[in-house]
Amino acid sequence: MVDRAKILNAVTTAIEKAPKRKFSESIDITINLKNIDMAQPKNRIDETIMLPHGTGEKINICVIGKGDIVTQAKEAKVDLIIGPEEVERLGGAPREARKVASKYRYFLAETGVMPGVGRYLGPRLGPRGRMPMPIPPQQDIRPIVERLRNSVKIRTKDKTVFSTKVGTTAMKPEQVAENIETIVKRIEAVLEQGPLNVRSVFVKTTMGPAVRLE
Repeated sequence: MVDRAKILNAVTTAIEKAPKRKFSESIDITINLKNIDMAQPKNRIDETIMLPHGTGEKINICVIGKGDIVTQAKEAKVDLIIGPEEVERLGGAPREARKVASKYRYFLAETGVMPGVGRYLGPRLGPRGRMPMPIPPQQDIRPIVERLRNSVKIRTKDKTVFSTKVGTTAMKPEQVAENIETIVKRIEAVLEQGPLNVRSVFVKTTMGPAVRLE
């Protein structure tokens, strides 16, 4: 089980050991798994985890569709709105499609446009784990957008080591520690043997050394 006091100690140590900068740095954790066969798809992790304090950085979100979903997307101030025709156009512009796939962290799409998204943007979004969340008619996307803005995506594929952003040095260490606790608890909950499948957890700032969470 994770211990918040130990997490806070690791976060504080990582910040103290990092070279002093005049700008805010990201804080990441790296989790190493053990005794688990990641070649088996059932053992892979694919989770979107809402953090109690967000990542401290802007999360870009794209909405695909027309009509009501566009109106809601504008009200939610999403970063990019793509209509069905634009989806098809991007299918013939691979370089531009790659830029969109790289820049935007989360995608939401009306269920009616999902076949076109899969056909034209799937090759760009799929490998990055960014295929859109299907949105059925009449569903309000505004709370979904708000939730995603404070979330991180964990997707391991076949690797036993993965990293994710948990905050910035501009945030309070206590907030970063609570974010880490939330992530580790969720990961342990989806692993077959829970904490027994976790070999180690490290915390580090962008430019600083890694500190092991004991």
